Amino acid sequence: MNPVSNLSVNSWKPIKVQLFGRFRVIAANGDEVVINGKRGRALLAMLCLQPGEAIEREHISQLLWRGKFRAQARASLRQTLLELKQQLVGVCDDPFVSSREQVAIRAELVNSDLIDLLNALATGKYESAGLQLQTIGAQTLLEGLDNGQDLGLAFTEYLDTKRAECEAQLIQSVEQIFTDTSERTLDYARSCLREAMQQRGQDSKAYEALIRIAVLPFAVQSSDESLQLFANGLFEELITTLAQIPQLRVAGRGSARQFASCVSAIDTAAKLKVTNLIEGTIRRQGNTIILHAALLDGSDGCQSWSARFEGHSDDLLSLQQTLAVDLTEELGLVLKRQIKPPPARRLSTINKEAYSLYLQGRALTVRAIGDGLLAKAIELLEAALVIDPKFAACWTALAEAHVYTAVYTPCLDRLGQSQKMAECAKRAIELDPKQGHARAILGIHRWTQNDPLGALDLAFEAYRLEPNNPDVALRLGSFLLYIGRTSEALPYIQAAVDQDPVNGRNYAMLSVAHLNLGNIDLAIEAGERMVDLGLPSMWLGVAISAAGDRKRAVDQYRQTMKLMNKTMFPPAGAKPLSGPALFAFWELAARGVCSGKTIHRKLYCAVLDRLHATLHDPCDTSIVQPAIWMGYSEMVFKTLGTQITPANMFCMMSLWADLEPIKQIRLHPDFISFTESTGLLAAWDRYGWPDLLPCPESK
Repeated sequence: MNPVSNLSVNSWKPIKVQLFGRFRVIAANGDEVVINGKRGRALLAMLCLQPGEAIEREHISQLLWRGKFRAQARASLRQTLLELKQQLVGVCDDPFVSSREQVAIRAELVNSDLIDLLNALATGKYESAGLQLQTIGAQTLLEGLDNGQDLGLAFTEYLDTKRAECEAQLIQSVEQIFTDTSERTLDYARSCLREAMQQRGQDSKAYEALIRIAVLPFAVQSSDESLQLFANGLFEELITTLAQIPQLRVAGRGSARQFASCVSAIDTAAKLKVTNLIEGTIRRQGNTIILHAALLDGSDGCQSWSARFEGHSDDLLSLQQTLAVDLTEELGLVLKRQIKPPPARRLSTINKEAYSLYLQGRALTVRAIGDGLLAKAIELLEAALVIDPKFAACWTALAEAHVYTAVYTPCLDRLGQSQKMAECAKRAIELDPKQGHARAILGIHRWTQNDPLGALDLAFEAYRLEPNNPDVALRLGSFLLYIGRTSEALPYIQAAVDQDPVNGRNYAMLSVAHLNLGNIDLAIEAGERMVDLGLPSMWLGVAISAAGDRKRAVDQYRQTMKLMNKTMFPPAGAKPLSGPALFAFWELAARGVCSGKTIHRKLYCAVLDRLHATLHDPCDTSIVQPAIWMGYSEMVFKTLGTQITPANMFCMMSLWADLEPIKQIRLHPDFISFTESTGLLAAWDRYGWPDLLPCPESK
């Protein structure tokens, strides 16, 4: 949101704001503008962190005048703004844009070191970015501004959140540069960035040219069930171990599982977007387990290295970790990198039977789609926890199985599954505070409680703990997408796609993100890839419709019918349609969403009214998603405004496209009330306002 772009401004010259280190304001002539008072400096710093974006007066009052009566706090804020205006009079006569409820500093007035740095990283000016980072050194955002107790714990927590967000954004941007092999990324620029990040406490070895690697499932040369479980466990362990090494980027489990060693190495590497592959075979010889492992060059399929490892079958769990560490050391030698294996992790369980049940349950959870798969997965995981109730990773896997049940099956009690999921995730975190994925999953439950702020807090913490887990990155990106922060969400979604490039749901998020940003061609491209991977084609139909090809869009949307009872199921409690009735429904749906004709929308809206009145779950996705695409505001408010569930929450990402008729929902007079009741307003206060929200003055 940019509430100042259309407003006239008296003559002024931009100020230079230093946000890293001590907060300073420098006038155009080079003189420092003295800002008096701790709260005045804190308020101006908050506004300069997001110039042009309005912050709620109530939020500022709670941070800077906590403990005062509301009227006193608001009066103190007004007085402080007047004093700041007087102190900035030589720079700009009218530096602020304010309303009764919000205030912002003019975007055109502020040029900060943070803005310069992020712009340089985003536009490929890597040498400039490296030099800027070296100048900033180890300084953090707004150092000293929260010293002492005058401003209180709430303001300190606010600053800590902003600092963590900034650091995560910098790390992600710089890491992306080191995966860029094009000539424009010069060695000198990389050297500057590597040195600068080392000054900020980051391991300089993490910013060598990153190697992208995929572990393929190990082939078992027999029908030995215990050996197959060992192979599955080694696959999991090796990915977990390699993912902790800064110089490596490891393809996600979901994508890697889809490829076997018999498939062309060149094709596999291309589809997984990696430079190297690890494959191997496992066999038993008496009580000895023999592993043959090889490293393949993805460009030509040739072996760069191969080796044989042996271990005793009496302790398969320890053998998995030993082999993972040995393989890691060998990789460092072959790839000519000083790769030091991470410290051996404490196994979540030492019970072989519990671990076996866990592997079986998790394998079924990953597949997700299929009659009875998730019910069986839950049964296996619960059996593992009966044997070892302190098995933290298994609690996380069980939480994931419950949320998948709520999303991917015609579940009659989605909120009940969400509650079970939350209990499992909390237990995992209690047993192992480093379970980042459990935090991300727990965030889903916060959405069902109309607490997107709490959900985002958990997602950012999960990403801090597991930045290389594509499931965690996607969850954070999706949460930001749901609140309308599409520009901020896109890098996390893209990171998940890069690490897990054969996972269709990643492309669904990517398609919607590009559609929201107006990148229609990229939205169609991501949608086509999603359909290639077997996911429903509705999103692609919507993107094609946005491009103006209505006839093709209707046909594409209609093709979703072919996936019924395969990757899609009828709404909970409803009988599946078949024959002419099924065709008629999808014809009506496709025309209603994609034809652009009012009469078709009215007809489909009438169908949604009927579904809302008769379905077991009146907030079912089959009602919510098309209601958004057709701009049916009242139905959106009646569904999402009544109950967000793990199944329908993803629909919220489609609210933020700048398209007709979707934008009519945001322009509806009840939209702000809807955002307040669902907790979106509270999330915006902390994490920023949506890219497309209308100016406060025009609400």
